[in-house]
Amino acid sequence: MKIQKLISVATFLVFLILATGCSVIRPGSIAFKQKLGKLKLEHLVPGPHLYNPFVTRILKINIRTVEIFETLPLPTKEGLSVNTEITLLYHVDPKSASSVYINFGTNYEEIIVKSNFLATAREVSSRYYAKELYAIEREKVEKVIAKELSDHIAAKGFIVDAVLLKDIILPPAMSQAIQDKVNAEQSALQMEFVIQKAKKEAERLSIEAEGIKKSQAIIDSSLTTPLLQYYQIQVLKELVKSPNAKVIISDGKLPVIVGSDK
Repeated sequence: MKIQKLISVATFLVFLILATGCSVIRPGSIAFKQKLGKLKLEHLVPGPHLYNPFVTRILKINIRTVEIFETLPLPTKEGLSVNTEITLLYHVDPKSASSVYINFGTNYEEIIVKSNFLATAREVSSRYYAKELYAIEREKVEKVIAKELSDHIAAKGFIVDAVLLKDIILPPAMSQAIQDKVNAEQSALQMEFVIQKAKKEAERLSIEAEGIKKSQAIIDSSLTTPLLQYYQIQVLKELVKSPNAKVIISDGKLPVIVGSDK
């Protein structure tokens, strides 16, 4: 009886050791074995791995893209502070995963990435006016923050994928001032359009009048006395052919129709 109990206990202990000494490495992670404090730099391939939990640890580093979302006040060039929703997308360089752990441990995001991200965002935003952050230069500011942040942390084993300024909340007075300016600019553009349209219409009328003037000049120059007499004869011929009775008064030059009977 005692032997059976001992066997059962031993079996349970073996099972417990095997259960706690198995780790599964999933895609999107890089793992290393650390035995008695010494890190083995060879990457563990994805899948299950057995290890002795008493002397060995399995260390996993996530190499997928990670999002850091922050709501923070950013300083502006005119000395204001605007509340901003800003996002950083980054990932650990797989080639540098071991050095990331050796230098910064598993809390590398707080120690290196986040601290540099916030400092860089504040430093870059202070070069721009609030209205530029709000609309005009937003995309440019995102790219500048991403580049300068990459300059700070790329050599440490981190790759910056993107920086996104999702929302910028200006003080109410400044928001209204910017809106008033936009409305004024729109009104000015509308007025410019009306003026340009009026100028184009005036040019059209001028060109049309000039064309009529030239046409009349051509007609006047072509109406010679023989030509007028020819047209007179043609008119008289048509009148003669007409079955209606008419009274025609003429001074020998042009006929004048006084009346007609139908």
